[in-house]
Amino acid sequence: MSLALVPTLLVQAGPVFTVDMLVVFGIIAVVLVLFISEVIPIDITALGTMVVVILLEDWTGVGPADGVSGFASTATVTVLAMFILSEGIRRTGVLRYVGNRIIEWAKGSFYKQYGALIGLSGTTAGVINNTPVVAMMIPMAVNLARKSKISPSKLLMPISFASMLGGMLTLIGTSTSILASDVSARLLGHPFSMFEFTALGAIVLVTGLVYLMFVGHRLLPERIKPQEDLAEEFEMSGYLTQVIVADDSPLVGYTVRQVWEQLELDVDIVRMERNGEAFAAPLGPKQFRPGDELLLRANRDTLMQLMETQKLKPEAHSKTFTDEDFEIERKGEALVEIVLLSDNPIVGETLRSIAFAQRFDALVLALRRKGELLYDNIDAVPLQGGDTLLVQASGQALKQFERSRSFVVIQPDEEATFRFEKLPVALGIIGLVVGLAALEVVPIMVSALGGIVAMVGTGCVKPNEVYKAVDWSVIVLLAGLIPLGMAMERSGAAVYLAHAITGIADVVPPLVLLFVFYVFTSLVTQVISNNASVILMLPMAVEAAELTGADPFSFVLAVTFAASCALLTPIGYQTNLMVYGPGGYRFTDFVRMGAPLQLLLAFVTCGGIWMIWGV
Repeated sequence: MSLALVPTLLVQAGPVFTVDMLVVFGIIAVVLVLFISEVIPIDITALGTMVVVILLEDWTGVGPADGVSGFASTATVTVLAMFILSEGIRRTGVLRYVGNRIIEWAKGSFYKQYGALIGLSGTTAGVINNTPVVAMMIPMAVNLARKSKISPSKLLMPISFASMLGGMLTLIGTSTSILASDVSARLLGHPFSMFEFTALGAIVLVTGLVYLMFVGHRLLPERIKPQEDLAEEFEMSGYLTQVIVADDSPLVGYTVRQVWEQLELDVDIVRMERNGEAFAAPLGPKQFRPGDELLLRANRDTLMQLMETQKLKPEAHSKTFTDEDFEIERKGEALVEIVLLSDNPIVGETLRSIAFAQRFDALVLALRRKGELLYDNIDAVPLQGGDTLLVQASGQALKQFERSRSFVVIQPDEEATFRFEKLPVALGIIGLVVGLAALEVVPIMVSALGGIVAMVGTGCVKPNEVYKAVDWSVIVLLAGLIPLGMAMERSGAAVYLAHAITGIADVVPPLVLLFVFYVFTSLVTQVISNNASVILMLPMAVEAAELTGADPFSFVLAVTFAASCALLTPIGYQTNLMVYGPGGYRFTDFVRMGAPLQLLLAFVTCGGIWMIWGV
């Protein structure tokens, strides 16, 4: 046998499996299990991954300097900057202003209103991070649904899907594209330019919007019936009762806190009335007096026990409760709906463990999760991202919820505190950031960091809001997973997997292999973070393309687009989780509407890549 043939035969046979590969595959397996089970928050899992990769340097090839390089990565810094720039846009209320004008124009027509919502969500997500876009769109859509007697279930999931597709219009639309650009630069020496894939993104967005407009909403059931009144929507009348404290009640003379600590019953006093004056929860220091009228939240068994043992008399007439029964003008008290985002620090806690009522000056009356309403013992229920809470809140508490980017407040009157006077300035800064990067005057990271300085200097974002604007879990996730991608490359694990996958290339053309990578990535993204799927899939995709003589950059684009479209589950993407509760959706609703679109986009995206870049 000629020695000249040996290298070729070795390549055809594929790389030899090594201990280094075994170690890296073992790390990946553990990471995937932890991501899917979420026993540990995914950002902490990523941080732990970084530590393990460094400790096993002899096998992973990643030392301490490379291991922490993710924190200095241009992708990580750029994503951090985009969070703050998006906060500047959010604070000025530009989306609310434009949305209100469009909805006013579309008044009276479902298709005009629906089209305006998904169109606005999709197009704006190209220049603003899609998470704040959806956060601003949710109140708009829910309020529109109530006024137009449309189920919010018909509007919210399409808004989330449109924002995901719109995020692929430009480099800065989603953190996935920014991370993929960084990986592409490392593997191919080809980072993305600002509008590198805008043509493909436009094709994908238009395809998605047409589907959502004419097919998608028809596949969604009305999980929440159209209601103008929150108390009716949450069916509160079955859990609310008005009672009067009798003269000989054992409650008289004791404070609410003293009594409730002793009784340990699942009951809340929503409102206390005395001599024509109303007092709202929390009422801990208030003393009971004869004749006090109490509005109680309790189930029937608890209520009967309380009335019998504490001598409380029911009101003479039964009543259907509405939002007006929760409003106390003096304190700005009102009934509102708030959504917990997955990065909220109270996720995993219970209302009791964090003393929610005292901490936020607000009382939680009900909780909606996975389409079901929960009333009993809600103080002891561990909170989850996507939970929707029905809250009686003071005006001050409402402002506190609005200021936090970890809550989405669905207000009944659509009024909020925005810096409208800063709107032209914020838009100008975003335009300058995009323009400088697009013209390659400076790298996107530099223009984005300059945009932060401009946002703070002009008052669009206040200094104390800068750090709160950043989703630090995403930053830690990016920085922690980048070393895992390096370990895949240096250990040979990426090459080994690429050889295994390209085994089918003997019988299928490169375009079909591209399709396989798109579909596989889109499935992986449903159960782990979109950023994690990019880190894991891009090295394999590039190696597979090079082994088969295909264009590696086309495969990079396929993986990037697939990772940004998690349409099958509520946990695959943050925006899906955000609409999960307010829409009253069930897990299967995402498959019902998302599966046909996911398959359609696989063909459209791969076909678009083939037409524009070739394969």
